[in-house]
Amino acid sequence: MHGIGPPLVTPFTEDGDVDDAALRDLVGWVEARGVDFLVPCGSNSEAELMTADERARVVETVVDEASVPVLAGTGHPGRRETLQQTERAADAGADAALVITPFYYHHTHDALEAYYESVADESPLPVYLYSVPAYTDVALDPELVGRLSTHGNVHGMKDSSGSIDAFVRSKRATAEEDFDLLVGSGGVLAPALDAGGAGGVLALANVAPEAAAEVFRLHRAGDDDAARALNAELVELNRAVTAEYSVPGLKAAMRARGAPAGHVRSPHQPVGAETREELESLVDRLETLVSGF
Repeated sequence: MHGIGPPLVTPFTEDGDVDDAALRDLVGWVEARGVDFLVPCGSNSEAELMTADERARVVETVVDEASVPVLAGTGHPGRRETLQQTERAADAGADAALVITPFYYHHTHDALEAYYESVADESPLPVYLYSVPAYTDVALDPELVGRLSTHGNVHGMKDSSGSIDAFVRSKRATAEEDFDLLVGSGGVLAPALDAGGAGGVLALANVAPEAAAEVFRLHRAGDDDAARALNAELVELNRAVTAEYSVPGLKAAMRARGAPAGHVRSPHQPVGAETREELESLVDRLETLVSGF
């Protein structure tokens, strides 16, 4: 996976059901704005609020509608559930599996290494590691990432730590392997690309796909200064739709752009009027920015 892939939000109806029609429309909306691949059933997809059957159906819908590769989130706290979800994603036609670190219980680095090796051994899809300590309180150590990168079926990682230091260390640890290191924090997309990253899986790319894609394009064209400058223009919006207001804020910002984001699922609650106005102001600035592309 290279380039920009949104961890695609899951549109829900007001009653909390998966809105399949809106999901199909959303695939077309982000693809038309230049993304390179799609990532259903990640953190911003509210995957942990969906049943296993719902997650499988979402992956099937996205694969059916997509014209770009699909990196499906298949991780659960346990190995058996992860492999079952990965097999269902493979049956649906997904191109690879994004496997979050086991969470809830604490696991040693040795246990995490054995877990990922076992999953990769049995997975019918290429495996991408997923480190998101803000949600799981588990960060994959760069040395561990380096060892796992030697496995023939471990193809990359989404690093959502937000730490450029950890990203650089992981890049150095995997330098000898064919390993796609993807950044998961939109605020540091350009620095991660400078460090040798293959792209990003960014919540930001749900609301500003063309802007995230432009950062990647500028970097690939060798205009690193312009890529960094554009990335800096996106930092406030990125913060608002991630650390500040999370998925409810992300979906509100998307709706302000006319994207078919749908509703959030309980226990998430919609943002209030004051937050919505703040997000709409940030979206207005984004529209001015992207009009210049």
